Amino acid sequence: LRGVCAISDGNGGVRGYVGNSQLNNIPLQEAVGKGSVQVVKMHPDWPNPYNGITAIRNGNIDLDIGSYLAESEQRSCALAAATSINGILCTAAGGYLVEQLPDCDEDAMKKVEANLEKVVAKDGGQSVPTNLLLAGASPFDIADQVLEGLDMKPLGSLTPGITCKCNEDRLIRSVRLLPEKDVEEILSDHGKIEAKCEFCSKVYTIDPDRLRKILQDTEDDPSVYKEDI
Repeated sequence: LRGVCAISDGNGGVRGYVGNSQLNNIPLQEAVGKGSVQVVKMHPDWPNPYNGITAIRNGNIDLDIGSYLAESEQRSCALAAATSINGILCTAAGGYLVEQLPDCDEDAMKKVEANLEKVVAKDGGQSVPTNLLLAGASPFDIADQVLEGLDMKPLGSLTPGITCKCNEDRLIRSVRLLPEKDVEEILSDHGKIEAKCEFCSKVYTIDPDRLRKILQDTEDDPSVYKEDI
């Protein structure tokens, strides 16, 4: 795959890409290969981002993310995530993450463990919980099964969706970080500045005259983007 990048926010917005999407029928473990799981998390109340890293040992996304949570963040979790593919179509994708928090009593933990065994048995496949999803189960249904007998009370829900933040301003900021000599060399060789977003594949093009005017008229710091403040 030559790398997998996935970004999500607290509102359910997600975007991502892989380095090489033309792998046809290569098994997932072979496609992922060796490498590392690197996670960067940010919260408005944190002074700095949290960075964590572990080795890729299995090649299955859920197993390697589970290993990351256990080793890098010392979190005790039960994690399942999988997809169902039919030809080139993804027919189901989902999973669950159950974390043991401090002060969780032993009886509740044993109940959840027993419920998880039932969920796996009910799914009946090697890619839990895709069979449940294909059968029409919702995320709420799966959570209800995992927490059966524990008086589950939903605290909220989000509907994930693809959200790309690319725009021309970001391209201009990147160009402004380049030495003027390099910018002029690109314009001389290609007659324009052109870039394609890795996430949504949208192409942005700026002609030389317009770009030079933008660079001449703009005075703010290109290393600071307004959405980053």
